[in-house]
Amino acid sequence: MPQEYNLTEKLKHYFGFDKFKGDQEEIVRNVLAGKDSFVLMPTGGGKSLCYQLPSLLMDGTAIVVSPLIALMKNQVDVINGMSEQDGVAHYLNSSLKKGSIDQVKADIIAGKTKLLYVAPESLNKDENMQFFRSVKVSFYAIDEAHCISEWGHDFRPEYRKIRYAIEQIGVAPIIALTATATDKVRTDIKRSLGIEDAREFKSSFNRPNLYYEVRQKTKDIDKQIIMYIRQNAGKSGIVYCLSRKKVEELAAVLQANDIKAAPYHAGLDSETRSKTQDDFLMEEIDVIVATIAFGMGIDKPDVRFVIHYDIPKSLEGYYQETGRAGRDGEEGRCIAFYSNKDLKKLEKFMEGKPVAEQDIGRQLLQETAAYAESSVCRRKMLLHYFGEEYTQSNCHNCDNCLHPKTKVEGKDALLIVLKAVRVLKENFRQEYIMDFIRGRATDDLRDHHHDELEEFGAGENLDVKIWNPVIRQALIAGYIKKDVENYGLLKITAAGNRFIQNPQSFMIVMDTEFSDDGIDEGSEGGTGALDLPLFAMLKDLRKHVARRLERPPYVIFQDVSLEQMATMYPVNEQELQNIQGVGAGKAKRYGKEFCELIANYCKENDIERPEELRVRTVAKKSVQKVKIIQEIDHQIPLDDIATAEGLPFDELLDKVEEIVYSGTRLNIDYFIDEVIDEDHLDDIYDYFAESETDDLDTAQGELGDEYSEDEIRLVRIKFLSEMAN
Repeated sequence: MPQEYNLTEKLKHYFGFDKFKGDQEEIVRNVLAGKDSFVLMPTGGGKSLCYQLPSLLMDGTAIVVSPLIALMKNQVDVINGMSEQDGVAHYLNSSLKKGSIDQVKADIIAGKTKLLYVAPESLNKDENMQFFRSVKVSFYAIDEAHCISEWGHDFRPEYRKIRYAIEQIGVAPIIALTATATDKVRTDIKRSLGIEDAREFKSSFNRPNLYYEVRQKTKDIDKQIIMYIRQNAGKSGIVYCLSRKKVEELAAVLQANDIKAAPYHAGLDSETRSKTQDDFLMEEIDVIVATIAFGMGIDKPDVRFVIHYDIPKSLEGYYQETGRAGRDGEEGRCIAFYSNKDLKKLEKFMEGKPVAEQDIGRQLLQETAAYAESSVCRRKMLLHYFGEEYTQSNCHNCDNCLHPKTKVEGKDALLIVLKAVRVLKENFRQEYIMDFIRGRATDDLRDHHHDELEEFGAGENLDVKIWNPVIRQALIAGYIKKDVENYGLLKITAAGNRFIQNPQSFMIVMDTEFSDDGIDEGSEGGTGALDLPLFAMLKDLRKHVARRLERPPYVIFQDVSLEQMATMYPVNEQELQNIQGVGAGKAKRYGKEFCELIANYCKENDIERPEELRVRTVAKKSVQKVKIIQEIDHQIPLDDIATAEGLPFDELLDKVEEIVYSGTRLNIDYFIDEVIDEDHLDDIYDYFAESETDDLDTAQGELGDEYSEDEIRLVRIKFLSEMAN
């Protein structure tokens, strides 16, 4: 029985700690008492000890289901390192050869092994289940239990089969552990494991030492990251990217700029990954550029910053990844870059997946978007997502709290929302309710005859930008909630009903607006270091050159190029090529006058040009572009090039646009002639010849829906190539 143990003494004996953290002792006692446990404990809270200590005290072998081979090895080494004899902890997974597997089984049969780590795939193998039936299992520990849920950020179908395996092997107490789980995920985990009555232990998710910030993702993101790392020289950090390709590209750029960095993703061989991980732990390298494959179970306490190059697919993933910063309780800075374009790209990746999976993925993305766009305290948003209330009005450690926006009255808008939710019988999601409020008679609304209700269009006279912040902040304030079973359906709470009866002031902050093109709406540029007088002079010069050459101004240089010139002060052709959208051809053709203007401006105003802003790029990044240029020269159809390069068609057009905007002339007439009607071609070409802007949305609005986006982009490429290059 648990009372037989002096647990503090056992803790000191096995782990060398003088006292337990948080709920650890209660959890250990619950496991020792043979009861099911559900443990929700943030990264760095000490989850592993909750099953490691009882396993050492109980008869038999505890089976720990864990998703990562690297994580298993790490924990087995730690336990065996504390023990007087070998074999106290083992792992069983696909990386072991037959001889090693036989040794593991022999140690278990001999009663040496108290802790056995298995991958879910190994647990579910018939031969292993048969072997485990002959073993006394003290209890089952399901680590990273969020992998069970499709609503979790790292769903693994094999985790769904764990309950079946347990029933085949023999029922014993279960402890499920995770660092991130919403109410929906918690319900899912307990149901799948058959432990609905488990005692729940939930630690606070608040990490007061972590600073949270979301930045507009601009075209000079690499430069921003390099500058940030240089300003924090010698500090350990992780940069997360969504794709392996981006991981390798960014790591190469950091290395080229004398930053001790290395890439890490699942496509690298295990030896390379292992060495990189060790180098990071031993401080041979400062920065890991990684996919989400890196970090689970990595116990490095002094990671000082975590940067998200791409916005993550879920807030759970984001929370777990940011949780790797500042585990020693000292400074940890978490910076995420966000753009609407990235969000749309992630949605596009879901196409082709089962409908239910797409639906879950989209709702998780909407939660991420809400976090990124909201001007509310980031800490309050995160904690609310995980079912925890943060009562302070200002955390003083996130961008929104350090730079608060002016509040506006949202009482009338909230009343409209609550009445809409009620009249729609609490049976619809946020987007549907917003369409209803705004009077948008979508097919879905008409099918339900909701466009015939008196409340339809009740908010059509209010600013459309108010609805997202009102609903998001009403959720945090507790006037509405999202249904756990049918996640996303908005329900009115008791507080919401009281508000309808007696409306009170409801002050809100409007969301931050992020643009698609990588420049923050309402801001003057991407880096915050824009020299406005110089920018105005460069625009004047561009207008003068455009008139002289009888070209639209954007053909000479795009706005983003001028913004970067007014930030980085390039004074020669070579430096000019470091500017976004300026290749060798464009620098040679138009650069001289612009460089002279900048050089004179710097001289007259005693400006010391910032060395740290001049970032070395990596030639390797242009290999694919060279290939695309060659394929276009050979008149290979663009859709065939996209297939050959493994790119969606719109991403190929992105690459072709970059080539053309940088000053290289491409002739795609052979493709345009096949896919675009001659009249359409003339109309679009004439539009760009007369337009003051090359913006795609503006062009679509002017030209109308009969012209497809691809048509407009293709003709824009032709126009720019012929007129600018």
